[in-house]
Amino acid sequence: MGRREVVVRRLCAAILALVLVAACSQPSAPKPKPSLPPPTGVLVLYDTTGEFGSLGELYAVQAGNLASHFDKWEAQPVTRYTPGSAARHRLTIYIGSTYDEPLPDAFLADVAAGAAVLWMGANIWQLIEKRGVAGLQKAAIDESAVTTIRYHGTELTRNAAAGAMVRVGTAQGAVTLADAVLPDGGVAPYAVRAGALTYVTEVPLTYVTFDDRYLMLADLLFDLLEPGAPQRHRALVRIEDVGPHSDPAQLRTIADFLSARGVPFSVAVFAVYDDAAGVYSGGVPVHRTLSGTPAVVDALRYMVGHGGTLLMHGYTHGLLGAKNPYGVSAEDYEFYRAHVDPDGTVALDGPVPDDSAEWALGRLAAARQEWTAAGLTPSDIWEFPHYTASAVDYRAIATAPGIRARYEQGLYFSGILSGTATGSRSVSQFFPYLVDDAYGTPVIPETLGNVATQRFNQHGVRLAPDLIASAKRQLVVRDNVASFFYHPFLGLQYLPELVEGIQQLGYTFVPATSLL
Repeated sequence: MGRREVVVRRLCAAILALVLVAACSQPSAPKPKPSLPPPTGVLVLYDTTGEFGSLGELYAVQAGNLASHFDKWEAQPVTRYTPGSAARHRLTIYIGSTYDEPLPDAFLADVAAGAAVLWMGANIWQLIEKRGVAGLQKAAIDESAVTTIRYHGTELTRNAAAGAMVRVGTAQGAVTLADAVLPDGGVAPYAVRAGALTYVTEVPLTYVTFDDRYLMLADLLFDLLEPGAPQRHRALVRIEDVGPHSDPAQLRTIADFLSARGVPFSVAVFAVYDDAAGVYSGGVPVHRTLSGTPAVVDALRYMVGHGGTLLMHGYTHGLLGAKNPYGVSAEDYEFYRAHVDPDGTVALDGPVPDDSAEWALGRLAAARQEWTAAGLTPSDIWEFPHYTASAVDYRAIATAPGIRARYEQGLYFSGILSGTATGSRSVSQFFPYLVDDAYGTPVIPETLGNVATQRFNQHGVRLAPDLIASAKRQLVVRDNVASFFYHPFLGLQYLPELVEGIQQLGYTFVPATSLL
């Protein structure tokens, strides 16, 4: 090997050594951090302390019911909050119902750090004072008797009995979403967005009516969970309390009208009619069944042929042979005890004596048997008479094979989240869209009530223009269902005005089953 070749080889070796050293001295590429799973579901946090701590759970159930339209939800007392929980959920709803509930520092820190939170009611001052929120300033209780909430140009009602709200100062970075109209005509922020925090200055889940600021809350959830939802306004009509006592001619007349207008409808049917004391028959006891009234059954088939969908409205719509409170089917409660106070108000007393899951399922089985004996196919949609039952009964129907939905408003009891519902406190709730409620059942909405031509018990007169006015306010919910029920004994005296008035608002009547 020549001298020149030796030099070249040594030079190449030196260069290679330098390259290897340089390569080894370079820092290794950082390992990618494990990706966190995307946030899922809705977390509902509620208060539990104080004299009225039990109300927090009822509010949580109501908020969770609404949230279920958009996603799965879970609930827990805010005092059990653990760091990072809000970040693991698409939305966290906190309901401040107890003044100065001790809020965990971890929760306040996560809200301040930018977690998506809907905060309702009290204790916002703890967040402002301890962590600070860009756009929100000092908060204080305001005793003003506010009766109107203005949202997207719509004036929603508020019962002044709902009590005090929070007056919160706003600064740059906050956007007012709704205004409280003050007694002097001025306005104050009622709902505010500051970054990822949406704040409502009270808990709009009390003293709720069909025209209420509750509708604002129902719509705000679209901003937070489904912002791309298009405007859509559907309507439902249900012919109510149809049973073996019904007039077949009235049923056919209603079916003809709705069919001619292209309006699909539902028919709430109970299977056995009982008037043991003969209240409406001169003292002569009356007992009728679907299978024993073929003319009614033929009319039901006629309704189905003209766009009707039958649903099961209990078995007897009363307690056979017992006043509850009147002793007549269609007027009585079936799944809960009730009496009439001296002032004419109906008061709920509690579950019926034999109440159990087996008892409730027995009523369902008996109703199905009578439907079958009459030659009708039992429906897979259920409605509790007077929208009232025990928590045990609700859960029994939720697990009953062949029942896929309820069509009603719901009654929800304290203790429902822990499985120890006692009925000591309860709240009724209507929904402006389909939900999967706390009992585990899809619930088809009923949002307008019914035509009532005279005051009865605690229920006042409510005529077609009243229902239409409520339907107009409910348009503030961007994807809503306006739903009413109608008694066939009214004939066509009010139904055309109702249907046409709701259609003129821009609603489209659809079958109830189309929501499922």
